[in-house]
Amino acid sequence: MNKSINPNFWLFLRLLLVSLISTGATQASSTQAEAVLREHSNEFRREVIKVTDSVYVAVGYGASNSALVIGETGLIIVDTGQSITAAEAINREFRKISDKPVTAIIYTHSHRDHISGASIFAGDQTPDIFASANFANELVGGHVAGEILFKRTKRQFGLGLKPETEVINVGVGKEMWSDGLGGGFLPVTVHISDERYSTTIEGVRIDIVAAPGETDDQRYIWLPDQEVLFAGDNFYKAFPNLYPIRGSRYRDVNLWANSLEKMTAENPVHLVPSHTRPISGRAEVNKALSDYAAGIRSIHDQTIAGMNRGYTPDQLAEMVTLPERLAASPYLQEFYGKVPWAVRSVFSGYLGWFDGNPSSLLPLTEFEEASRIAKLAGGAKNLFRRLKQSIKDKDYQWAMRLADYLITLSYRKEDAIELKITALTSAARLQTNAPARNYYLSVAQELQANKDRKSAVESSKE
Repeated sequence: MNKSINPNFWLFLRLLLVSLISTGATQASSTQAEAVLREHSNEFRREVIKVTDSVYVAVGYGASNSALVIGETGLIIVDTGQSITAAEAINREFRKISDKPVTAIIYTHSHRDHISGASIFAGDQTPDIFASANFANELVGGHVAGEILFKRTKRQFGLGLKPETEVINVGVGKEMWSDGLGGGFLPVTVHISDERYSTTIEGVRIDIVAAPGETDDQRYIWLPDQEVLFAGDNFYKAFPNLYPIRGSRYRDVNLWANSLEKMTAENPVHLVPSHTRPISGRAEVNKALSDYAAGIRSIHDQTIAGMNRGYTPDQLAEMVTLPERLAASPYLQEFYGKVPWAVRSVFSGYLGWFDGNPSSLLPLTEFEEASRIAKLAGGAKNLFRRLKQSIKDKDYQWAMRLADYLITLSYRKEDAIELKITALTSAARLQTNAPARNYYLSVAQELQANKDRKSAVESSKE
């Protein structure tokens, strides 16, 4: 097992997960959940790690890694960090290793946290910049739903939350920040359309291979002489984000598994993810990649089988689980992605929004449903009483739903909002999934800010 993983931690985690109570989100006591996330933060300790004599990777200088490959007369950089600030810190460390000029930069894909520091590494040079010919996705350039996408991205990564106390980590990195995203980006100069592009840069043989997965433009980088594979975002030490709660186009889960199997076939000795720490040792790398592919394939195949038997997304989200062997893998813990989110995404990716149940075709409006739920409860007053009891019972998911009904009905709306904030904050602290925790806390913060603004306006009128 890789030295960066504490075996005692994984024993603790497995015992903990057995005891968790699931209400649509992984839950434990707040102390246990936060301890698990803080232990996971060890993956993001700030350090430049020597992989081989000519390959180094900088971990913990932002949400994503940057790697250095030393060539005969120049340097190759794989991914450039999430900001100019992060790149400056990494570049200072890389310059302690070699003062050769940077003559090539390779982007594994187009997510902004991987491309935002290129100008810092390039300096006064004009390096060749390599990326897939289809480089670009919803986080680069314009997007028709850009406003809500950015808002939800802020929630997923907790961009408005306090580091350390509120944001423990973001699942695959210590923290994300919006300042500087895209600031140091340099345009691609070598657009790769070949499935496998083989070249030699600074005396280093390099294969840049198409590997659709987390993004369609994903490429892995293979150094056959050093037996080092740069995985991009198709592998990191957490269950993969097969569906990001910030929102995205469908990520083809089947292609993702195919790409991992192709990476496994390279038989690398060293695996360098673009998030989390590298893994060394042929057997360990092979197991990590093959288990990751098997985990993704299992979720995909179980979901498809259930779909064909007529199960709805809600039913499948309860039914589909990782096989026990894979669920115990340190590389498939749900710190970033979650199995139920992946299941729902696979369903909608193949069949769209309709779950197949005719009662879902023309549902009641939110107000109509809330009115009828209140009536069943014996009136809005009783529904409010149930909401308070749910908070007392620590049934936070149900409390959120009851609060939504009361807010829709405008019954004691401000009190219902306050109780929803309590439910969100309490549920967040039970989470071992970082995006879910950050999303809960971010929405709670937004609701509180809206209440404060309204109170300030009302006070100014008095």
